[in-house]
Amino acid sequence: MVKLSVIVPFGNVRPYALDTLRSLRVNSAEFDKGEIEFVLVDDFSTDGTSDLLDRAEKDLPGAVVVRRARRGGVATARNSGLDVARGRFVTFLDGDDWVAPGHYRDLSAAIESLGCDFVRTDHVVCTGRRRTLARVPHGRRGTVLDPRDAILPAHRTTSVDYAYAWAGVYHRRLWESGVLRFDDGLHTAEDRPWIWRLHREASSFAVVGLTGVFYRRGVATSLTRIGDERQLDFVRAYDLLVAETSRDRNAEALLPKAVRTYCAVIHHHLTGDRFEPRLARTLRARCAAALRRLPDDLVREALDSMDVERSARLRRLRRRPTLSPALGAAPVAATAPTTTPTTTTGEDAR
Repeated sequence: MVKLSVIVPFGNVRPYALDTLRSLRVNSAEFDKGEIEFVLVDDFSTDGTSDLLDRAEKDLPGAVVVRRARRGGVATARNSGLDVARGRFVTFLDGDDWVAPGHYRDLSAAIESLGCDFVRTDHVVCTGRRRTLARVPHGRRGTVLDPRDAILPAHRTTSVDYAYAWAGVYHRRLWESGVLRFDDGLHTAEDRPWIWRLHREASSFAVVGLTGVFYRRGVATSLTRIGDERQLDFVRAYDLLVAETSRDRNAEALLPKAVRTYCAVIHHHLTGDRFEPRLARTLRARCAAALRRLPDDLVREALDSMDVERSARLRRLRRRPTLSPALGAAPVAATAPTTTPTTTTGEDAR
């Protein structure tokens, strides 16, 4: 039986894909034949990445290539990989990142020994030649805990603010129950509603101190660098997060953190300079509409907790006149109820 499935979406990442594939090859040697599979999802690449995956299908032990007929983005590509994965455990990697030798051996051993639904790990951020350790914002390590208990407290950065799907490993039962699935079509912030769903609906998790994933920042093809309309998908992602949390049995306790994080992320995008003027106007209109969709008391409490500059900017934006419905985008969070607010912070707020 396949012990571990590693799902890797590739979308026009030829300059980096060879490093990724080499790291998978080194890791394959740590497993007996048939124990590990690499589900390589070609998300309709047009830059020669497909040729590298064709070769990997023949040369990389355990490789399975899934070829998509059109570009779907990382969320849809991961789902395509999950559809064919056979492993007892599942993990992810992006096609422009890489892993250290022995990482998948240690990762699968960790979840086997702990016996929980999912395990989260630290990772290394790579910016050019610089290496920085990023740690899961959770103090207790190697102990099985309730994932719900790691969402709060509201005033601190917690595990749901560490939303990297590839920084962990997940039991197959989460996929079979639907918890592990990503929201199809999201091109950015796809990990945000996903990580909240995971912490709300899984039964057990643990954090371990593995640092074998190397996350490459500053990639030229990354959406965070390009600034086209797909970047605006963060609004839909956070609308989904808030709407799903509003239906949770503990919505009153959890929603203030979700709303505070959403407000902080809106401010983060507004202060960037990667959008051309037309798209920047669309961004402001959609963010204004999003702020008006959120529960009024929770937004007011969130803005009161921010510094003066951020708070003032978001208050002005919220008062903007309503423009074309097309600019306002998805009303999916409209079901969020008004609840008693508290404050929170998140990774995006810092």
